[in-house]
Amino acid sequence: MAWNAFKLCTALRALGYIMVVIVVGIVGLTYYAVVLANYLPALFGGGLDAVIAFPLLILFHFLLVMLLWSYFNVVLTDPGGVPPNWRPTLDEEGGQGAPLVESEYSNAGLGSNQPVVASDPANQKVRFCRKCNHSKPPRCHHCSVCGRCVLKMDHHCVWVVNCVGALNYKYFLLFLFYTFLETTLVTLSLLRYFMAFFTDEEIAGTLGTIAASFITFVLNLAFALSVLGFMIMHLSLVASNTTTIEAYEKKTTPKWHYDLGRKKNFEQVFGMDKWYWFIPAYSEEDVRRIPALQGIDYPTRPELHALQQL
Repeated sequence: MAWNAFKLCTALRALGYIMVVIVVGIVGLTYYAVVLANYLPALFGGGLDAVIAFPLLILFHFLLVMLLWSYFNVVLTDPGGVPPNWRPTLDEEGGQGAPLVESEYSNAGLGSNQPVVASDPANQKVRFCRKCNHSKPPRCHHCSVCGRCVLKMDHHCVWVVNCVGALNYKYFLLFLFYTFLETTLVTLSLLRYFMAFFTDEEIAGTLGTIAASFITFVLNLAFALSVLGFMIMHLSLVASNTTTIEAYEKKTTPKWHYDLGRKKNFEQVFGMDKWYWFIPAYSEEDVRRIPALQGIDYPTRPELHALQQL
């Protein structure tokens, strides 16, 4: 039987919506086990348990709000598509694009109507997508699941029913960050209840609350460990200004032209305004002064670009 890629892509889209329901279900179960079954009763019970429960519940709700805010921003934000009227700006003599260099990074704005970058330093020829029938900006890739080209595509994530690309990558990273903090907090807060299963200590609550606490602990511990590894991987990608796809593609490229140094690489994802680093949003000033946040223009290191021309 022939392998049908279209059916696989359709199945992945359908699976994505199921994943959203699963995420909401896990959040609901966690909220029940931590707040309703254990720490809210402890708060009203007085004593030392109430002293512990009060700050824990505040931190739990804060992280939960930030987690859900980041998550639904990833789900609902368009990762970035190729503008309908986008055309590569070609060098009149060489027929190749002229990528931004690092010195232009702080001066280039997003108000310009002319695209600055048309070529990928790893491939100086202008790329063309036969499926979408248009030219592709640098760092752009076609997603078979979404059925379109995505700007600075990192990967298609079934957990968010969306591609992770130029316009929602920061939100995805913050989702990982707050998920790790929340699941770690939940794991630590339910540890004593989990340990009580293996001792002679009397466990308060009904069979339902006890089972919910046990399952919630196991789920959150598993998510904390897996998300930690995933988060470390993506932080290393941010540090080198690389996407997951590019990390695979540039194995044969010793020097990466988009690597401007860790500080500038970080700013291309999170912006320069420190007040916005930990919230899923950008300041208007950052959007104006950092072209990479729009997903079309990317500065390169001039010395590496010059080496490639030799």
